[in-house]
Amino acid sequence: MTDAQAMPLGPLMIDIEGPALSEEDRALLLHPQVGGVILFTRNYQDPDQLRALTETIRSLRTPRLLIAVDHEGGRVQRFRDGFTALPPMAQYGAQAEQSPGAALAAVREHGFIIARELIAHGIDLPFAPVLDCHRGLSTVIGDRALAGDPDTVIALASAFCDGLAEGGMASTGKHYPGHGGVVLDSHHDLPRDERDLAQLRAECLAPFAGMVKRGLDSIMTAHILYPAVDAQPATFSKRWLGDILRDELGFEGVIISDDLGMGGAVAVGGPAERVAAAQAAGCELILLCNDRAAVRAALHAPLAAPTEAASARLEGLYAKAPGAAAVVPDAFLAEDDRG
Repeated sequence: MTDAQAMPLGPLMIDIEGPALSEEDRALLLHPQVGGVILFTRNYQDPDQLRALTETIRSLRTPRLLIAVDHEGGRVQRFRDGFTALPPMAQYGAQAEQSPGAALAAVREHGFIIARELIAHGIDLPFAPVLDCHRGLSTVIGDRALAGDPDTVIALASAFCDGLAEGGMASTGKHYPGHGGVVLDSHHDLPRDERDLAQLRAECLAPFAGMVKRGLDSIMTAHILYPAVDAQPATFSKRWLGDILRDELGFEGVIISDDLGMGGAVAVGGPAERVAAAQAAGCELILLCNDRAAVRAALHAPLAAPTEAASARLEGLYAKAPGAAAVVPDAFLAEDDRG
């Protein structure tokens, strides 16, 4: 194997085709505008294969590419065989109504397990927790949300992030400024949330504001239009990302776009236009997944050359602890498996 190529991390996070790198995968991952890889279920066969894959990805470049995955528990858990089966996050909101202390302890353990299992397989960052407030509208969020009450979301998300940090991982709050108030799924459409800014602050932004105060490491944007606030969807909005998130809320972490291949983003233009618009609005890590032609087109976007300073901010999301097998608590074992 040749020595890793030295280049700062670029702003694009892309996907790969299968359980091992193809030649085209390698070529794309060595493009200067790429800074990370997001893995999906199709990239996983078993623990040994996953460790080999992430080791290969890590060996390509210096600094190494950031490796991330959607790994929340419940419906959104890309790796299953050989990993702890984690419950949907809504379970902890329901538990908190009867036993707040037990819920906080359990959701913290949930975060710790995610961190230790992913780090043991060479992965840096889980895109979690969901900070959307469940309002009974969004089926794509549904039981992925911790609760409907902002204070409960903040308390449980704080414990979850503490567990991640204890296990050695950063956190990503999503989907800013909130996906819980719309019916349409931004994977397929551009939802519109007609609430005014005062309503959004009280019902939607509060968990993000609370978690920013706690030092949230990164935030993922929502492809949702809030016409009372800006004419651009949040991912492409300087108002949402600059004026409100950075200046008003004081967020100092990394801003990550949701996948620009989703239906909620395509109205902005072609892949290159979407990437440029997201970066201009303030996104520092830009996801573009599950559309290889779009990735190729986006890599020709007229973006500024990656800098050492921008690369260092992304490197701050690397996993910070050596891999080790997690100890699975009784709360996550079926009764028949308990000693």
